[in-house]
Amino acid sequence: MKISVGQISPTGDVAHNLEVMGRLAAHAAQEGTELVLFPEESMFTVKEVDGDFREAVARDWPIFVAGLAAIAEKNGLAVVAGGYEPNNGDRPYNTVAAFDAAGNELSTYRKIHLYDAFSYQESRTISAGDPEAVPIFTVGGLKFGVMTCYDIRFPEVARRLAVRGAEVILVPAAWFKGDHKVEHWRTLLKARAVENTVWVAAAGSSTDQTVGYSAILDPVAVAVDFLEDEREGLATADVSRKRIDEVREFLPVLVNRRIGVKSEIEAAKTASLKIISGEA
Repeated sequence: MKISVGQISPTGDVAHNLEVMGRLAAHAAQEGTELVLFPEESMFTVKEVDGDFREAVARDWPIFVAGLAAIAEKNGLAVVAGGYEPNNGDRPYNTVAAFDAAGNELSTYRKIHLYDAFSYQESRTISAGDPEAVPIFTVGGLKFGVMTCYDIRFPEVARRLAVRGAEVILVPAAWFKGDHKVEHWRTLLKARAVENTVWVAAAGSSTDQTVGYSAILDPVAVAVDFLEDEREGLATADVSRKRIDEVREFLPVLVNRRIGVKSEIEAAKTASLKIISGEA
């Protein structure tokens, strides 16, 4: 199946951002894309939103998710993008929402690792998601998992997704500029792909503060299509389970693992027993 990553430069205006995503989604659909990924903060950027941040989140989150669903249904493709979700009056979540080609919600993922690094403190305004909540959803017969921006510096997230069956890991991001930051981004994307022998599709925002550099990498970390620092663009590639199977024939890293395997098997058994007994 074909997937695309859309690189945009989000503003503080959710309506404008949805218009840009809708235009890129239409181009992706014309190329035969079945799923398009947009960056973290596609709803709006914290630095540019008008007024109180929590009030803006409460106001704009319903508009954002309804807009994503409409884009998906109008163009007949799955849409995945990041925004800010209300959290019962507490600090909002940094959330990625996924919708299928009919506009139905597939999944939401709340960012686990908040960006408290390089003199930035995301946790001052955002609540972290549940570290056990790493959902996987299916589009076009392939299984997709999500991790957001700073999550990519924590290899256990991608490994958990791969072990649970994810074949494509989606990485929406707003990767801040700085010394060596593009090199960090590219290196981490490649590592997460090759160490798990999965496809990695990353959509980065491209603003005055963020690097862009969206890409789609195959299971041996070859960038099949990519962008650099363009303010707006699409990268598209054919992703397949066949390519994963080919790579795992000569690079069976998941089979060769030795650490943590027993606990994963026990967890799987427990989950199966709960399903059988009706507890799940």
